[in-house]
Amino acid sequence: MTDLVARRMVEVSGTEALWLLESSDRGRLVHPPREVAVVSPAVHVLPYGRLIVRTPLEEAALSGRTSPANRADEIRGAGGTGRAVTAGGPAQVVTDPDEAAHHPHTLQGWVRCPHDTLVGIHPQTVSGFRPALTEAR
Repeated sequence: MTDLVARRMVEVSGTEALWLLESSDRGRLVHPPREVAVVSPAVHVLPYGRLIVRTPLEEAALSGRTSPANRADEIRGAGGTGRAVTAGGPAQVVTDPDEAAHHPHTLQGWVRCPHDTLVGIHPQTVSGFRPALTEAR
């Protein structure tokens, strides 16, 4: 009898989830402006444990709101590889002039976008999944 291979999603530790997040650069910023969460495209980096997200949102859309989350996922079905990671926590719009000048060069975003906001998130909740192949008997 031949063993079959089945795919399933495996939850990973917070440390591995951050490592997977660091290995990606595109995702979506999820923030609840009202009763329903809004999802916006985003690019990100994770320098020194702080998640910097560049998104085409008005700064006012993020001011005074609950903690946003950044979601990055990429699942390649054919090879059974990829990741799905969500990191959220307290956030602030990046206002430091040096940092605000630096990140647009490291985070290629949207050309001539009317809104372009940099957000710093201090991840307090991190969850992640990756596909795994298992033998089905």
